[in-house]
Amino acid sequence: MAVRKENKMGVLPVKKLIIIMSLPMMISMLVQALYNVVDSIFVSQINENALTAVTLAFPMQNLMIAVGSGTGVGINALLSRSLGEKRYDRSDAAANMGIFLTFLCFILFLIIGLLFSRSFIMTQTDNSEILEYGTTYLRIVSCLSLGIFFQMTFERLLQSTGRTFYSMISQATGAIINIIFDPILIFGLFGIPKMGVAGAAIATVLGQSVAGTLGLFLNLKYNSDINLSLKRVLNIDGSVIKEIYMVGVPSILMISIGSVMTYLMNRILIVFSTTATAVFGAYFKLQSFFFMPVFGLNNGVIPVLAYNYGAKKKERIKETLNFSITLAVCVMLTGTVIFEAMPERLLGFFNASEEMLAIGVPALRIMGLIFPFAGASIAMGSIFQAFSESIYSLIVSVGRQLILLIPAAWLLSLTGVVDNVWWAFPIAEIGSFILSTIFFRRLMKKVSAELS
Repeated sequence: MAVRKENKMGVLPVKKLIIIMSLPMMISMLVQALYNVVDSIFVSQINENALTAVTLAFPMQNLMIAVGSGTGVGINALLSRSLGEKRYDRSDAAANMGIFLTFLCFILFLIIGLLFSRSFIMTQTDNSEILEYGTTYLRIVSCLSLGIFFQMTFERLLQSTGRTFYSMISQATGAIINIIFDPILIFGLFGIPKMGVAGAAIATVLGQSVAGTLGLFLNLKYNSDINLSLKRVLNIDGSVIKEIYMVGVPSILMISIGSVMTYLMNRILIVFSTTATAVFGAYFKLQSFFFMPVFGLNNGVIPVLAYNYGAKKKERIKETLNFSITLAVCVMLTGTVIFEAMPERLLGFFNASEEMLAIGVPALRIMGLIFPFAGASIAMGSIFQAFSESIYSLIVSVGRQLILLIPAAWLLSLTGVVDNVWWAFPIAEIGSFILSTIFFRRLMKKVSAELS
């Protein structure tokens, strides 16, 4: 049997390693953010109701992302830690069980898409046009969701072994295909029938499916740290699945809370107007330009932390954390400056009406204030996931989005002034920053004691 060399995560200079690991992920996440924004820009050209419909479908889409991404976090942590400990049978098992779990995730959302798409949209609106748009969009992206689960799983396998460049190729390819096919399918270009909102959904699943297929190919061709085979995938190992979800379930719940939050915010805002809900949808797309690169940084840092934790390299862990937090805050500070300086231009991308500008300009300026706090919280959360303490991230997320944000938004909505509702975001973000700092210091003391 060939002797495996020490992975680069244990030997390269830390700052260089983080750049190598994270930059491709940050770029791919930036491309992903561009795809999200362009997707909504094209949909908004149909009319404002189409943008609102996609916004109402987003909580269920986010739930798919939660299940796939949370499972991926569990795979990532177990695989990277096993490589650091040189337990290669365990790392191979983590990869193959991850693929098995991908199929189970798809079956779950196939059933949800077939049975519950219309009823889900109906709980948020009684506008017949928005209802039809939303049901059509949600049914397509749910029933054809195998691509998104494949994409997330195979990208996580590449990230877990330090091959973030290939992960970037997979994600960027899917996003580019989506961007290309959005206008073609929505507006019926080049002789293809005009599909409207359905075209946007089909372009989305097409990009995801291509990215997932490419991710599989890249793992089989270039990822020598793991061995994939159908036999291993079907050889179900309950202990590995349990260990994946010990980390993955808190992550799934943490991201799922975002679905609950967006659903409840939609319910709060639509009382004011469908335009207020459209503004919230536009904000979510725009803020992804800054949040997504930070999540990319986070994804690049997690395997570095997990590997060096397994290898018991304390100083490399400390340097990784300091550098990643600094980078995250700088990225988010850029977002604050842009949101404060040019909210009208940002909303103009979405074919904003005068009413949408009147609501959206103060909304973007208020919510943009808290980006640096969010960046620091996300960066601190990387250690919770890398060291199998995702429960801390879950508590922070519950505190931010359900205990602080939604009650604050609801209370502020009682004033009858929609501008007041947006202040719930700074209140919630500062609270989550304080809680993240407390948990971060507690965990670092524990890690320092273990590695001393």
